[in-house]
Amino acid sequence: MPLFEILVVCAAAIAIAGLTGLTSYGSYARRALGEKSTALPVADGDTLLDREVVALLGDRRGETGLQLLADNLQAFELRVQLARSAERSLDLQYYYWLWDLTGDLLTQEIVAAADRGVRVRLLIDDINTRGNDSRYLALDGHANIETRLFNPSRNRANGIRRGLELAFRAFKTTRRMHNKAWIADGRVAIVGGRNIGDAYFDAARATNFHDMDVLFVGESLPDVQSIFDDFWNSPVAIPIGALSRPLARNLPIQRKASRRRPPDAEPYLQRLSGIAAADGISRIAGDLHWAEEVEVISDPPEKALAVGQRSWLVPRIYRAIREAREELRLVSPYFIPGKKGVQALGRLTAGGTSVRVLTNSLAATDVVAVHGAYSSYRKPLLREGVELFELRPNITRERPSLFGSKGASLHTKAFTVDGRTGFVGSFNFDPRSASLNTEMGVLFVQPELVAEVNGIIDEQTAAQHAFCVTLTKGRLSWTGGAEAARIAVLAEPSASIGRRLAAAAIGLLPIESQL
Repeated sequence: MPLFEILVVCAAAIAIAGLTGLTSYGSYARRALGEKSTALPVADGDTLLDREVVALLGDRRGETGLQLLADNLQAFELRVQLARSAERSLDLQYYYWLWDLTGDLLTQEIVAAADRGVRVRLLIDDINTRGNDSRYLALDGHANIETRLFNPSRNRANGIRRGLELAFRAFKTTRRMHNKAWIADGRVAIVGGRNIGDAYFDAARATNFHDMDVLFVGESLPDVQSIFDDFWNSPVAIPIGALSRPLARNLPIQRKASRRRPPDAEPYLQRLSGIAAADGISRIAGDLHWAEEVEVISDPPEKALAVGQRSWLVPRIYRAIREAREELRLVSPYFIPGKKGVQALGRLTAGGTSVRVLTNSLAATDVVAVHGAYSSYRKPLLREGVELFELRPNITRERPSLFGSKGASLHTKAFTVDGRTGFVGSFNFDPRSASLNTEMGVLFVQPELVAEVNGIIDEQTAAQHAFCVTLTKGRLSWTGGAEAARIAVLAEPSASIGRRLAAAAIGLLPIESQL
């Protein structure tokens, strides 16, 4: 048989196998869907959080109270606080949940809530769950906990079959749920950039993230609850019990805080011992900023099926940015603006708007591939008058990590417009967030809260925390911190040769749309 015919036959066989796999998966997913459920109704006095929020709202009809969570340890403590205060429901939606010290501690809290009779719904994107089915099944085995995986692989254990499935469903498996939400009793929610894991809560030994969440109560709560329900009941959210082998379903739930408690974790655990369920949210009530113009915005779950583009998050975010007249401050750890993004920011600067962007330096980023794609846009951005800053990997910390880490990486996704409008969420300014992942966040008009966000951005773009990137005679240079002298373009500050070579090589590949 001629080589050409052999190639045609092989291509046809692969196409048929792929089509068969897709059809099989779709039929399976429809059969595996769990029963629909929605948020439990709130009441004025049924739970502690009901009573506290009703008292806080008072005559603030139509308003939302917001608090910025920029401190990692506070962000962790408030999640613990809400889990311990909940008496009706916990709805939790995350891109991933690591089974490390803080992940185990928060697992203990949700199990304790379920033991008290709280209904827990846990929705996790499947991309990072491999090897952890037994843990999710154990949680799902609790009478008051239900666990679902978003856009999951059907093959859970066999590496070859799983690899083939991922290959045949490549256009679907690359679409992930990047949302992050923690909702207690339908009364208090935390939405933002943090996943569940040590690096997000100042518990990592090597590097901890700079990140932001927003805690809020009031008028916007039904919106975030509705978003959760839409994802929970979507055709791509499959119960873990329908995916894994029955033998693993009766595993005991791990009620101890952690499999390992290193001695230097003790200060961390001592702080948590002071959190009482009876405190509710009273200890942060005075820190709430009240606003009438608050939107909880999200991609629909259908984005994972590549449909419903008109209702995707991007148009609303870009519309808010285009309204900038005086200043735009934008923070994105993974920043790939594309040609259209560069042009859009250039139009703002041409109109007299000050545009400042903070992202990771090559030495600080946890995704070198993204930096490789971003690096080609630095010169065009600078030529358009955009101020460009890159976070340093080693910074001076006001409060040292409880584990001694001085390493830093940026994970905040936020922007502010004209000192009046702000956004905090999960949306990165890159092709993946725009076109592939589902994202969410809180868009608000509240000058005092915006001032808090800007204060943190100002601090993080200061010379001791970030490199200022400029153009000198057509060449990139970095200034700031210990690297006071200008550095040539080929020597990105503090980055190893291996990182530089990897970023440069990736920058040449046609994979930007997947980053």
